[in-house]
Amino acid sequence: MKVKWLGHSAFIITSDEGIKILTDPYRLGMFGVNYDEIKEAADIVVVTHEHPDHNNVKGVPGNPEVIKGAGTRQAKGIEFRGRASFHDDSGGSQRGPNNIFCFTVNGVRLCHLGDLGHTLSDRQLANIGEVDVLLTPMAGNFTLDAAGAHKVVDQIKPRVVIPMHYQTDKCPTFPVTDVEPFLAGKKNVKGLDTAEVEFKKGKLPSATEIVVLKHAL
Repeated sequence: MKVKWLGHSAFIITSDEGIKILTDPYRLGMFGVNYDEIKEAADIVVVTHEHPDHNNVKGVPGNPEVIKGAGTRQAKGIEFRGRASFHDDSGGSQRGPNNIFCFTVNGVRLCHLGDLGHTLSDRQLANIGEVDVLLTPMAGNFTLDAAGAHKVVDQIKPRVVIPMHYQTDKCPTFPVTDVEPFLAGKKNVKGLDTAEVEFKKGKLPSATEIVVLKHAL
């Protein structure tokens, strides 16, 4: 299976069979998020929360099945588990709810944290379970900052961490940090000159590795 970072919190996950899963499609220009328009059709769209830089389902080409909210459901033979969490560290009183989504593609277990704003409770951690590839915010202000994200990484213990939701050349006014504070002092970092990376069951790193992708859009 392949993971392609479009920009912000939007990824296209493509199974070996060609099923395309799009996460958190953004609306152009929201909050200074100025990546290009998403033109790639998807079979499934996963929305972690109802903010316009994450829930632009209408802008997705094709006629995808939409996965939202807490609970477990199936789409195209893939089980999606939505786990309730919050967009802040005060029980959602500042920015509302957020859902963490876990799903397995070709034997690789993925977890998209959405706009998580807090470390995980024991119950949340148990509900997430084992994770191979973790997609995490880490740039602060609206979500976990670098230190908070590393605490969550230590809780989950994934094989691969892909950072998202940070300031780039396409969103220089987005009021969060760039990726560098999250990488500072870390030796297990792989910066790729590409937007897409392939993962296979049984061929993942034994120790947690941070993989930094270039945005496709």
